[in-house]
Amino acid sequence: MRRRRNIQIIVSALGLLTLGFLYILWLQRHDDPLYARLAALLSVGLFAALGLRFVPRWIAFWSKENSAPAPAEEPPTMGLRLFLALLLADGCLLLAAWLVRRLLGHEESLLASLRFWRVADGVHYLDIARDWYLSEGSVDRLVQLVFLPGYPLLVRLLIPLTRSDLAAGLFVSALCFAGAGSALYRLLRLDLPHVAALRGVLLLCLLPGSFFFAAPMSESLFLLLCVLCLYLARTGRWFFACLCGAMAAFTRSLGLTLLAPLVMELVHAAVNGALPRRRLLPRALSLLLVPAGFGVYCYVNYLVAGDPFQFLIYQSEHWSQHLGLFFNTAAYQTQLAASSFGRDAPLFWGLWLPNLLTAFGALAVMILAAGRLRASYTAWFIAYFVIAVGATWLLSAPRYLMATPMLPAALALLTEKKGSRFAAFFVLTPAWALYFLAFLARWQVW
Repeated sequence: MRRRRNIQIIVSALGLLTLGFLYILWLQRHDDPLYARLAALLSVGLFAALGLRFVPRWIAFWSKENSAPAPAEEPPTMGLRLFLALLLADGCLLLAAWLVRRLLGHEESLLASLRFWRVADGVHYLDIARDWYLSEGSVDRLVQLVFLPGYPLLVRLLIPLTRSDLAAGLFVSALCFAGAGSALYRLLRLDLPHVAALRGVLLLCLLPGSFFFAAPMSESLFLLLCVLCLYLARTGRWFFACLCGAMAAFTRSLGLTLLAPLVMELVHAAVNGALPRRRLLPRALSLLLVPAGFGVYCYVNYLVAGDPFQFLIYQSEHWSQHLGLFFNTAAYQTQLAASSFGRDAPLFWGLWLPNLLTAFGALAVMILAAGRLRASYTAWFIAYFVIAVGATWLLSAPRYLMATPMLPAALALLTEKKGSRFAAFFVLTPAWALYFLAFLARWQVW
């Protein structure tokens, strides 16, 4: 026990020193206003608090421990019932969007209103599904190479059946979202009773930005693949888990972060005797499937543009997008929020404020849950957050952060008591509704 405590202190100290060094180095290179520096410091502080909560769980996770299985009782055919319910919810969302748009003055039929969903990144995904990537043409079409092919390939397969790229996209998203919710229930049931797991799925639906799961975009497929990857890994079907991880990395570059929970689970299984030594090497080698999935995307870049990393050039030149420090994002977005407040409502209320609240809120939720959440989930969130929020021109923090199972898993743990459930629904429900209204009004919601 004393040895474990010493390891916790050393790892925590190294992490804090690294964060402090990066923040001081950042301060020396940026002459930002005081309020922006304080926003960055708040981001660093919350991240440090999460790390301090995570380290003891990490050390314990890689030690021998016994965990009690979740209660087995649940209603019959729960997976199918949940799948159908989520399909219905998806249809109701499309109907609600039509009704709200009519109230906003858009006189259009229900069928015509579906064209609204050809928005944001959905335009690019549908173009790719219909025409594939272009090696010559307008710049706006060439830069679509930055959007990974997993989702548009799936849509492309259905276009001959639906005779419409939009219909195929909406259909694929609906099916993937229903499948993801059902798979998330199964994943949560490995640790939680039926009611808590079901609550986790409901809270996923209430996360601001969850309406993007219905859009012709990659979020629903990515969530499905991530949940399947974790579930299969935890139930011992390792090769198929890594295969799902490969497909996730072929769908979004953030799929590469699945290596974090997979490595955590691999070591955990080995330490606790659940994995014979002769199977350790094959499982470790299977991890290479995840980067291989992204490697296939790089090969597509090579075939289309002659450079396997052409997407990085397009991201930099067209979107000013690089990988930066997550707390720098808090600083520049706070400045942009301050400059748009009172002068540009769509930018402030639709873009910068939701981005900031989501990033800070996600850290706060994970801090509160980290003491009980499975260590591999927290490790994945840390890796995912650093990369997703570290983008130098981040427009879609709510969409990125809700497309993984960590937040609903954390919220399911935090809402066991009636008061905490009321607080969660009291905050999330109006936040979801307001963000949805901003999206329908096209208030810079990406």
